[in-house]
Amino acid sequence: MTPIAYFEDLGDRLVVVNANVTKRNALSPLLYEVIHEALELAGREPRITSVILRGEGGFFCAGGDLGIMAERKDASRDERRDKIDELHDVTRAIVACSKPVIAAVEGGAAGAGVSIAFACDLIVAQDDALFTVAYVKAGLVPDGGLTSLMAAGLPRATLMRMALLGEAVPAARLFELGAVSQLAAKGEVLAAVDALADALAKGPSATQGAIKGLVNAAYTTPMAEQLDAERDAMADAFATPEAAEGISAFLEKRPPDFASLRKKL
Repeated sequence: MTPIAYFEDLGDRLVVVNANVTKRNALSPLLYEVIHEALELAGREPRITSVILRGEGGFFCAGGDLGIMAERKDASRDERRDKIDELHDVTRAIVACSKPVIAAVEGGAAGAGVSIAFACDLIVAQDDALFTVAYVKAGLVPDGGLTSLMAAGLPRATLMRMALLGEAVPAARLFELGAVSQLAAKGEVLAAVDALADALAKGPSATQGAIKGLVNAAYTTPMAEQLDAERDAMADAFATPEAAEGISAFLEKRPPDFASLRKKL
C-alpha cells in the first residue's frame, strides 16, 4: 500500500509527494516527517541541488484536515499551540534549507497548503490553479507563516481580500502580481518543474544556497545589516571552488562546469 506521503531520490533532486489523495492531499504528521527528512538529506548531500514538493492526483494541498482539527477544541491551549508549531517547524525548515525548494502546484492549494507553497523559493503553478485562503470560512485565522510569506509578495489589499473573504485567486493573477514564479498548462506542471530543477542543477549549488539566504533575509533586515551580510557572503564566495570555476569559465569564454565540482565533494 502506497503511504500517504513519501519522497523520491532522483540523484540531483528530491521529490516529496503528498499522496493523501482521498483528502485532497491534506496535511498530515507523516507529511511533516517526510518533508523534514528530505530537507535534512538535501542539506547534507552536495549532489542534491533542489527539493520539489508536489501532490498526487492533480491537486497540491488542501491544507489542514478539518476532521482532525475539530478535535482540538477540547485540547488545552498549550496543546493546540504545540500542534500548530509542528506546521510552523515545516515552514521554518523549508525557508532555512540550503537548497532551493520548488512547489509544483497542480489544481490548486488551500489554507496551510498555500502557506507551504509560499514557503518554497519557486512556485510553478497550473495556469488555472486556484489559491484559496479560506480559514475565515471555518472561523479560523491563517497559520503556517501565510501572512508573512504572502505579504512579502502581494499588495496588502489583495492579501486582505483573500484572507477576509476566503476568495479563491487564480494562479494567473498571482503570477501577474509576481507572487508565482511560473505558469504551466494542465498536465505540464511537472515537466516545467523538472526543467527548472535541471537549470538549477547546472548552477553553483553552494552559491545558490547563499543567495537564497540573502534574499530571504532582505525582507526583514535593515539595509545597513543587509549590506554587511552581502559583504561577508561575497568575501566568502570569492574563496570558493565555485567562484574559481565561474570566473575561469567567463575569462575562457566557455560554459562553467559546476556539476563536476560537486562530484569531487
